[in-house]
This record gives sequence, structure tokens and C-alpha cells, in this order.
Amino acid sequence: MLKALLSFLFSLFIFNGAQAQTVKSILYKGTIDGKTAVTFYIKAENHPCNGDLMYTSMYRYDKSGNWIQLDATQNKKNEHEFIFVEQGFSGVMILKKDDTTLNGLWISPDSKKQLKTELKKVPMTAKDIQFYEDKMEKVNYENNDC
Repeated sequence: MLKALLSFLFSLFIFNGAQAQTVKSILYKGTIDGKTAVTFYIKAENHPCNGDLMYTSMYRYDKSGNWIQLDATQNKKNEHEFIFVEQGFSGVMILKKDDTTLNGLWISPDSKKQLKTELKKVPMTAKDIQFYEDKMEKVNYENNDC
């Protein structure tokens, strides 16, 4: 009986370890149209149901200070390509990721403006991550609270 109980607990421990969340937060800074400074924050974590990565993100024009929540989707056929739709569909970014950059286009809703977007990864401390996580939680609350 003790062997069966220990075996069960060991299996439970292994299963729970396999379900552990992996979270990766990345901060980027760069420009849209080569002149408008922006800060871009993205967090990747495992989806609780299927283990695929899911993304939450936001960005701001540095002069405005207001954060814009982004709905992020990764291309299933090319994991380096993403589309980010601004909350309220005020714009879309189609970006390609490499080790240290996100590059692509910001596109207006009517598609008449298509502006080059260049972002570079910036190192963060644990304090920085907490700052941006707090901002993202606030932005999400402001956009989605009943």
C-alpha cells in the first residue's frame, strides 16, 4: 500500500512539473517611420490547455505615455512572424522576429499608411519586468473591465 501511495505521489509530482508555466518577457525599443520613438513589451507563456505559446503585448509612443494593448497572433507556418492588432483596431503591426529585433510594418486601419517599424531588444531587470507587468495589467483592466 505504501509503495502504491509513493508511486502515485511521484507520478503526480512529475505530471505537475510537466505542467509548469514558462514565461518570457521581452522589452523592445525602436521607431515607427524612422522617427517616432516607441516602447514595445511582449510576454510569452504556455497556453494552459495545449502548451502552445500565447502572447500578451502592448506598446506606446514614447512622447504620449499612453499604452496601447495589442492582440498578438503568431504565424503557425512561420513562428518568427507575428501580427499585432491594436485595441479598438486603430492599427496593425506585422512584424518578423529574430534573436534581437522585431521588424516590419505598422499599417493604418484603412491601409493607406504603411510605416516601417524597427524594434531592438532591451535588457530588463526583475524590477523592470514587474513595472511592465503592472502596466500591462492596468491596460488590460482599463480595456476589458465591465
